[in-house]
Amino acid sequence: MKGKKYLLIMPLLLGFFLLNLTAIPLHGDSSVKVWEEALVIPTYRIGKPDLNPIFYTGRAYQGAKGPVYPYPLLDKITDIREEKVYKALYLENDYVKICVLPEIGGRIFSALDKTNNYDFFYCQHVIKPALIGMLGAWISGGVEWNFPHHHRATGFMNVDYTLTENADGSKTIWVGEIELRHRMKWIIGLSLHPNRSYIEATVKLFNRTPFAHSFLCWANVSVHTNKDYQIIFPPSTEFATYHGKNQFSHWPISYDVFNRVDYTKGVDVSWWKNHPEPTSFFAWNCKEDFLAGYDHGKEAGVVHFADHNIVPGKKFWTWGTGERGKVWEKILTETDGPYIELMVGAYSDNQPDYSWLQPYEVRTVKQYWYPIRQIGGVKNANLKAACNLEITSKKKARIGFNTTSEYKGVKAVLKTGEKVFFEQKIDISPEKPFWKEIGLSEDVDEENLELLLLSPANKILISYNPKKKERVSKPEPVKPPQPPEKIKTVEELYLAGLRLEQFHNPALEPYPYYEEALKRDPNNSIVNTALAILYLKRGMFKEAEDKLSRALSGITNNYTSPKNGEAYYYLGVALRAQGKDHEAFETFYKATWSKAWGAAGYYSLAELSCQKRDFSKALNFLNRSLLLNALNTKAQNFKAAVLRRLGRLEEAEKIALEVLAFDPLDFWSANELCLVKTAKGLKSEAVKVKKVLEIKKRDSVQSCLELAVDYGNCGLLDEAIRVLSEAVEPDRKSPSTYPMLYYYLGYYLEKKGEKDKALEYYKLASKMPPDYCFPFRAESIDVLNVAQKNNPVDACAPYYLGNLLYDIQPQRAIKEWEKSRILDKSFSIVHRNLGLAYARVENDVSKAITSLEEAVACNREEPRFYLELDLLYEAGGISAGERLAVLEKNQNIVLQRDYVLSREITLFVQLGKYEEALNLLNSFHFHVWEGGGQIHNVYVDAYLLRGQAYFTATRYRQALKDFKAALEYPENLEVGRPSRGGRASQVYYFIGTVYEVLGDTRKAKEFYEKSVAIKHGWSQICYFQGLAFKKLGREEEANQMFDGLIQSGEERLRATRSMDYFAKFGERQSVMARRANAFYLLGLGYQGKGNLEKAKNEYKKALELNINHLWAKHHLAQLNR
Repeated sequence: MKGKKYLLIMPLLLGFFLLNLTAIPLHGDSSVKVWEEALVIPTYRIGKPDLNPIFYTGRAYQGAKGPVYPYPLLDKITDIREEKVYKALYLENDYVKICVLPEIGGRIFSALDKTNNYDFFYCQHVIKPALIGMLGAWISGGVEWNFPHHHRATGFMNVDYTLTENADGSKTIWVGEIELRHRMKWIIGLSLHPNRSYIEATVKLFNRTPFAHSFLCWANVSVHTNKDYQIIFPPSTEFATYHGKNQFSHWPISYDVFNRVDYTKGVDVSWWKNHPEPTSFFAWNCKEDFLAGYDHGKEAGVVHFADHNIVPGKKFWTWGTGERGKVWEKILTETDGPYIELMVGAYSDNQPDYSWLQPYEVRTVKQYWYPIRQIGGVKNANLKAACNLEITSKKKARIGFNTTSEYKGVKAVLKTGEKVFFEQKIDISPEKPFWKEIGLSEDVDEENLELLLLSPANKILISYNPKKKERVSKPEPVKPPQPPEKIKTVEELYLAGLRLEQFHNPALEPYPYYEEALKRDPNNSIVNTALAILYLKRGMFKEAEDKLSRALSGITNNYTSPKNGEAYYYLGVALRAQGKDHEAFETFYKATWSKAWGAAGYYSLAELSCQKRDFSKALNFLNRSLLLNALNTKAQNFKAAVLRRLGRLEEAEKIALEVLAFDPLDFWSANELCLVKTAKGLKSEAVKVKKVLEIKKRDSVQSCLELAVDYGNCGLLDEAIRVLSEAVEPDRKSPSTYPMLYYYLGYYLEKKGEKDKALEYYKLASKMPPDYCFPFRAESIDVLNVAQKNNPVDACAPYYLGNLLYDIQPQRAIKEWEKSRILDKSFSIVHRNLGLAYARVENDVSKAITSLEEAVACNREEPRFYLELDLLYEAGGISAGERLAVLEKNQNIVLQRDYVLSREITLFVQLGKYEEALNLLNSFHFHVWEGGGQIHNVYVDAYLLRGQAYFTATRYRQALKDFKAALEYPENLEVGRPSRGGRASQVYYFIGTVYEVLGDTRKAKEFYEKSVAIKHGWSQICYFQGLAFKKLGREEEANQMFDGLIQSGEERLRATRSMDYFAKFGERQSVMARRANAFYLLGLGYQGKGNLEKAKNEYKKALELNINHLWAKHHLAQLNR
């Protein structure tokens, strides 16, 4: 059903598109159509976002740090299916039709090849979220845009969008946002052109901040897959690598163990059907410009084309063909089947593989996708065509061409040197591909063949010449850095720290490397600067100033002007943040002596000048800045504002329109255009522009705040106040209740000297609902401090400030929350936050428990409080019985969330209440996170331990039934059976013991042999394999297992890292938990070798560190019998 359609008109020269409120469709006479309409899609509902701020605790996500704050957690997945109406944006021409959903991250939802009705991107017919995204909810299918991190935070949220038509007849859907974690911006323009079958994606990345930030930029493309689907990296690809480049495989035929899958017999890993487990392959060192996928059964596929110097990343990812893949297929869709991802990365060839955006830098990337068919695969592709050449064993060649537009009278040629095997004049188009089987002579050398598609003017449209791969050795994998004290030089320490910082490594922090470098060379300018930038990003401005002053003391020694102005520039940032504007001005000026820092330095000087209302000087600095960085849209918008203030309205309007032509989702330029129209007295035009702006902003409080802060940082307080006032004005249809809007209004009014009015807004802010108010801007630190001075009875301002500070200055956060608690003892989240902080920052578990118990007393209906309280009880050594009593007393709350219920079930198992545990495990639908699935271990524990209890009681048949049940992977747990066995070896051993006691020695031997047949890393599984080896009389192999466990335990005790350097998912383990597991492995090794007293001692050590270590407790109890 068609909904409201709208038109954005491009003025002839300037290209600014205005929303047409009369609902004229953007069809015109062109073959390209673009429109918006309502689309009804069956949808599985997700619950409300978590009201609690979710702070960073060391989580690894997609191989990098995975913070949630300042976003809310979206982890409440339900089984409620309902029809839901979405805004759908469509582009269509004669060849393809695409659909984009701005309410689900702006992803391409579907892309149809109209020539054969083939979905060349994976098309979902249901929205079925799963816990895969950075914040939780995520859907598969189509194309997901990821910047500045993989599976970006807002992939399941609203983004900004608009539709435009272009002078060349093409039409574009623009989607984008300013992300909150780093305050950078991305927009993507998806265009279709007349008579072309490709989708053009124009990616624009904006660093709107005064800091350099590292980023990933990947398009996550999903395609339907089956046994006939092949992934096509360019023919020169010799190797593929894994995440973090920690291992390599030959490509396309692998002879390697890769990601723990054995391909050593020679497996063609370019075929989806050959991958039993979830895995990733990144093309290594690729020099061609395309990536493709092809369904040989349907004779259809897709090509991606982009300059490999800018878009080097080519990745294939799959859930695999095994049971785990089938489980995830069921989790993510109903009937649309399996998919793979053919991802492409700009400025990155791996995940994680971050590159840098400098302050105020803007980059533009062009890339293209188009469908192909009936050519049997791809050997080369460009924007005009794709071609294929396959040589069969019978000395025959199959050639194929697919073009992206219609060509008449072109020549298809296959030749070798001067010898032409085939030449034919053809007409070809996207709906009329060409293929032919051709005979070759017996003596033809494949590497001398050349396939060509030539225009009537004999220009090459596409060509391919098979080349012999050079035999080169496999690349060296990345190695984790040594501990700082073992690294030889200061430069190596700096580079190690910088890489950890750049890649957002979750296992290691850069600080110890920088600090070790400064211990050896205290005045090192590069390291002092690097550490200062980290302090600046954490709001530690005085500490940053000290480090930068030290950096400059060396490089300006003997009255030297430094070659690089970076330290001066960041010192200017530090001084300005402390209100030292005069010193900052002079320091920024010094930074501009270095061209590399001139653009950012002049921009900062313009802000300082404008704050003093010296608009002419500000304009001069902006002109200088733009000479060095012409694409800085913030500087352009600022210049438009200054010109408007100087009364030069025509120039201001021209700049605003130019910015909107470059970035149709730029709110500052649109607001400037409105202000210029108003200043010109063109009220109706101003109203129209304002309506467009309001529609694009979507009532987003963060868009409103970012625009106001942009004005505020320039000293344009009237404009900032106006932007904020419009969002909260009582006459508005839905005035915002977001507290930070009111705090900023008070702050800017106070700066203007309107103290009484400012106090009104500070008081209003304190009365607004605190739900989802998670401040993150550095500017908000001063705003909230000033608000507290003006309204000292406000309990909310210190709460919000604590939220902002906790991940970057936790001690200051605690002080703020403690102030809030004094002012309002009923504020449950404040008690909860303090409980977390007392445990993690002050390491005072007792104090933390008291605070969390206060949180529960204030709000007994919040499930997360029970999870976090139980975690603290566990850390504090509270008995399992006491912990269980708390959860059972609040069973109705516990049953609302998987994460609390799984804790309760674990406690049932620890207390030997297996019936209760298994009743819940077998009746409740658990929704697992990607990389998670620990609930299945609890399931196995429950059956194994109940089975052992039956075994001890000589109830062998019941024991056998439970042990066999432990091998199952029930659908409700959402965990698939791994092809590598999981804990099967442990279970097989127990099954063997039952058959042995029942006298069935043949069956017993069968299961002991099954147990030892699976290879495992060093874990408790190896102990049971060792016992199975003993049962089989293979004592030497048994001792190898036990010795290996002892060695592994000792290594873990020596290890200092809380997480694998290459970890893709998971949380950092506490030191106590790591050491407890190490002692447990030692105990198993000694028990296996018959040294029972030593084993007991190790188990006791494990239990001293972790009283709830289930299997250490079990083994110790066995030995004490």
